[in-house]
Amino acid sequence: MTSPLKTSLLLAALVACSSGYAQSTMTKDQAKAEHDRIEQTAKADKKACEAMEGNAEDVCEAEAKAKEKVAKAELRYKQSGKDSDRMKVADVKAEAAYEVAKEKCEDMQGDQQSQCKKDAKAEQEAARNAAKGKPASKS
Repeated sequence: MTSPLKTSLLLAALVACSSGYAQSTMTKDQAKAEHDRIEQTAKADKKACEAMEGNAEDVCEAEAKAKEKVAKAELRYKQSGKDSDRMKVADVKAEAAYEVAKEKCEDMQGDQQSQCKKDAKAEQEAARNAAKGKPASKS
């Protein structure tokens, strides 16, 4: 007969081993609740931007949209557990960071703005390549 301690340790080991895999045990109700939470957070984040002016408002809005897109991509991955959805999360994060960085570049002028946008694009490509396991390209 197995002792309760051995049973507990065995169960803990099984849980630890399986924790590396994405869980797609989210119910439809849980997914809907999470989606609704993401939507409410996005509305609140966008509403907070209304108090700002100029490019600060544009940056705030870009950050709010980016946060929402990433959260929705992560939710899809939590639901499916598919590797393709995990890769999509990395891609959405890279795109979101690029959109925010590009908007921040609007505070600059001339060559400085142009270089800022080039740097943002290079960082986006590096993030996408890293997600795909590719080495960073040399500029």
